[in-house]
Amino acid sequence: MAMQARRERLDPSVFRLPVERIRSGWYSDAYFNFTKELLEAEDYHPIVTMQVFQKKHSVLGGIDEAIAVLKECSGRRRPDGSWENGWDQLEVHALHEGDEIAPWETVMTITGDYSLFAHLETVYLGCLARRTLIMRNVREVVEAANGKQILFFPARHDHWLVQTGDGWAAHVAGAIGVSTDAQASWWGGRGVGTVPHGLIAAYGGDTVAAAKAFARHFAGQMNVTVLVDFQNDSVRTALEVADALGDDLWGVRLDTSDTLVDRSLWHEMGDFKPTGVNVRLVERVREALDRAGHERVSIVASGGFNPEKIRQFEEAGAPVDAYGVGSSLVRGENDFTADVVLLDGKPCAKVGRRYRPNPRLERVT
Repeated sequence: MAMQARRERLDPSVFRLPVERIRSGWYSDAYFNFTKELLEAEDYHPIVTMQVFQKKHSVLGGIDEAIAVLKECSGRRRPDGSWENGWDQLEVHALHEGDEIAPWETVMTITGDYSLFAHLETVYLGCLARRTLIMRNVREVVEAANGKQILFFPARHDHWLVQTGDGWAAHVAGAIGVSTDAQASWWGGRGVGTVPHGLIAAYGGDTVAAAKAFARHFAGQMNVTVLVDFQNDSVRTALEVADALGDDLWGVRLDTSDTLVDRSLWHEMGDFKPTGVNVRLVERVREALDRAGHERVSIVASGGFNPEKIRQFEEAGAPVDAYGVGSSLVRGENDFTADVVLLDGKPCAKVGRRYRPNPRLERVT
């Protein structure tokens, strides 16, 4: 999982947090809100050290978002209703976005008056869990692809509200492109994509007509890539598109359904799984493009790709230039846990947990 971690933290303003609602406990498990309310009512201000960890070999994501939550939402409500920010009264140490992490390794500690941040545990753990899941999944497919481009295409498989942070996590983990502007917003990028099936259908199923119209408008703004499976004849369609667009075409995208056999393979089935996007189909498209003088046209493979399928393609030497990966990147879990492990600097953790100092942590200013 070798990758240089980012050392500069994102500014809290990037996340556009719903600060008032987080401060009020709107997104928090109720028992944390009751805890904060009780501590304040009792005028009890225990100085604790909260320790955050997870249980997998993984890649840390969401840490800057978690810190932003603490910076903007820790504190207490004054009698006049104004908010007294608590960040300056906390001491936070944390790893960085993209750091490789081991099972049980401490990724963040928070030391200070527990009543200032007890209500935030649900929110900062959720940031870490979601973004680390994406980070780990993307890193795995990036490594499987052996340096070939990974296009991050899961937006349609999840709720739109997760796009911004997921896109950032994918970017840090090594994805070369994301599909929505929201996913690219935290680093000032833009979404990338292909001539979609819907546009081809709108042109009566004529992929060339749709591609030519698309290129007229967008060839100067992006690498034009065209889906070529609409008629289930990827070799023929790829050649037609390449001939028609010339230098305006960057690549063709293979996306044959797992329930179909592409027409170019109908006469050579028998020794391989013929359905969907498979190695033989990629080879046939590459051979046809090269024979026609379109060697510079790239091939993007998509449709059900995950680390295992990408490794199979790479081991077989499939002439793929980029992989479009979707739903597999948002599947799984990478949960985090937070425990109070020190009270007034002395051990005070539940049975089975203990303070695990980590020399890799850096003080957050």
